[in-house]
Amino acid sequence: MTHLPTSSTPPTGPGLPTLPAVPAQPAPPAQPGQAPHGRAEPQPRRTAFAEGLDQLRAAATTEPGRLRIIGALLALLVVAFGAVTAWQMTDRAAAADDVLTSSQPLSSDAADIYRSLADANTAASSGFLAGGQETAASRDRYEKDIRTAAEKLVNAAANSDPDSPSAATIAKLNRLLPEYKGLVERARTYNRQGFPVGGAYLRYANEKMQQQMLPAAEDLYKKENQRLRADYADATPYPWAAIALGIAALAALAWAQHRNYQRTNRVLNHGLVAATATATVVLLWLVVGHSLARAGLNDSYDHGVRSLNVLHDARIASLKARGNENLTLVARGAETKKVGKKTYDAYDYDFRTDMSALGKHLTAAGKLADDASGENPVTAAVGNMTEWKERHTAARDQDEKGNYQQALDMVIGTENTTGECFDNVDDNLRTALAHEETEFKRAADDGRDALTGLSAGAAVLAVLGAAGAVLGIGRRLSEYR
Repeated sequence: MTHLPTSSTPPTGPGLPTLPAVPAQPAPPAQPGQAPHGRAEPQPRRTAFAEGLDQLRAAATTEPGRLRIIGALLALLVVAFGAVTAWQMTDRAAAADDVLTSSQPLSSDAADIYRSLADANTAASSGFLAGGQETAASRDRYEKDIRTAAEKLVNAAANSDPDSPSAATIAKLNRLLPEYKGLVERARTYNRQGFPVGGAYLRYANEKMQQQMLPAAEDLYKKENQRLRADYADATPYPWAAIALGIAALAALAWAQHRNYQRTNRVLNHGLVAATATATVVLLWLVVGHSLARAGLNDSYDHGVRSLNVLHDARIASLKARGNENLTLVARGAETKKVGKKTYDAYDYDFRTDMSALGKHLTAAGKLADDASGENPVTAAVGNMTEWKERHTAARDQDEKGNYQQALDMVIGTENTTGECFDNVDDNLRTALAHEETEFKRAADDGRDALTGLSAGAAVLAVLGAAGAVLGIGRRLSEYR
């Protein structure tokens, strides 16, 4: 019996038939996820986020995992509540402090700049009317007003931003002030020498004051008032974002404690109770503290700033009226104004316009006064204004009759003059301003103090509350170990 070779290679040799070669069978195709030749193909690595999400899902299927998630969310919510409260209260406290220490004082300084310039113009015209016999009191008053205006301008420049509109206005006034002083000194020099050209120089100085300097000072006053209103707008709105987060934090803590009670039948969890207490304290402190601050700031505006603005306007109107009254005698009819078909002495027409404005401002100031200390000086100023109008009419009557010296004595004389009425109006307005300034500072200070410590306290209590929530959840987790 013949045995065939076991090799797969066909045998060859003499006398043996040649067998055809068997073709090699191809390897089966690789299956998905399997490398060629049967090796497993490596899977692409998943992102950390996807893996974390899977772990979170897996954790959420167990009670310990759910507790960890709840603890983390509670801590995050309480910390967010404290952070937003601290942020919003810091901004409001800073704005309240600016109202008291920056914007309102600068607004008052701007009003003082206007008043000083207007009063200096009035004193210059009064001294001119006295001729070569200008009194030392009149000269000293003029110099004091010029110094006050210069000092207030320096202070305003130091507290304004270099690129702000106020800075440009201050620079303009600093440039115009020496020019005005030069014109007044020329008017005085020529007046002492008896040259009529002195009156022309004084009118030119008054024109520079009325058309350039006082409008610029009024513009500065308006800009500082806008800044003051902006600070009030930043300080008084309710912190709704912080309040909403506080309510959400308390609701979440209440839900977590209710859930804990349902699963363990335990009424209290010390950590969660502590977190709830701190969140409640912060929320109450936030609402009550800000409400008190808001009330104080609103009171400082309604019964302080508004009254101050009206009184400043009244004082400015009286100063402008006095200046125009003096210039009526200086010009002696050289300046006229046509209104409709009638022609008026320009300065006397402006005087009547200013007195009408003074009356309106005094009426408004009387309505805003909320106590006798604020109302009495305003009432006295109204009486002084009425007497001033009567004396002015009598002086104008003498001037129109050609009795110039009698008219002059009735304006700048020693007794029963319009100057006395003006001084009384100015003194009473100064008294009313001092009272309203005190009222403003008291109310604004109360409002600012109501926010003291709120930002830092909210941040500290929020951290303690978050720690309490974590410890409270940790106590429950320890039961599973």
